[in-house]
Amino acid sequence: MHKAGLEPARGRAQAPAIERCCIQLGTNPMPAPQLLNDIISVLLLLAPSAAILSLVLAGMSLRRDGAMTFVIGGGFTKWIFWAVIFVTLQPLLSWFTSFGISTQLPSGGISNAWLSNFETDLAQFVSQFILQRLVPTLAAFLVLRAILDAASGQHPLPPLLAAMFLLATQTTFDLLQSYNTGTQYATLDILDSLWNHLAATIMPIAAVLALIGAILNFAMRKPFLRLVAVSLAMMTASAIWKLLTAMM
Repeated sequence: MHKAGLEPARGRAQAPAIERCCIQLGTNPMPAPQLLNDIISVLLLLAPSAAILSLVLAGMSLRRDGAMTFVIGGGFTKWIFWAVIFVTLQPLLSWFTSFGISTQLPSGGISNAWLSNFETDLAQFVSQFILQRLVPTLAAFLVLRAILDAASGQHPLPPLLAAMFLLATQTTFDLLQSYNTGTQYATLDILDSLWNHLAATIMPIAAVLALIGAILNFAMRKPFLRLVAVSLAMMTASAIWKLLTAMM
């Protein structure tokens, strides 16, 4: 009986302590564990390696997507978009602060030795094994595939374009990084810069190649007007885009 009578008093004594703990937790949140900060740092440091892998997969998808037909939403476009996302991962995270979500990224290095060695080894694996050794071998096999496609009556251009893109993986990655403005709109800035590079540099070259193909088709008495139209459209792609925006 005596022990049962003490229970209400003990409950009343513990209530203010619980309230103080709740208030203290609400005003002074506990910092994230150091291990979690190290894992976040590892993922952020591996974002460039993920971008390189995305570019390699984009080059392999270019063989399947074809050369004359470029489908928006295909494998090549998808992996290029993911490469841009990984290059601009940290600027994208800054958008969460405008949504009221705290995204304080860990500063400094990785304190955990095992995670630090893991990040270094994985980055070296991507740069030395995949980029420097595996990518040239894949490009060589694509050149062989182009020869076999030509021998079987198919078009050899798709595997050749894929091989050239794979050999230029490092250059493409450096180009994406040079377009990175580091702002919240870095992803869109890179996509806009890629469109300008495509319209100003790549499309004129493709137009000349299409015109050469039209001349060869004319000499061999094959249809050539379609290639002439493609060449004119590529040389005036920016003008067509400005015309569409003015009409809308």
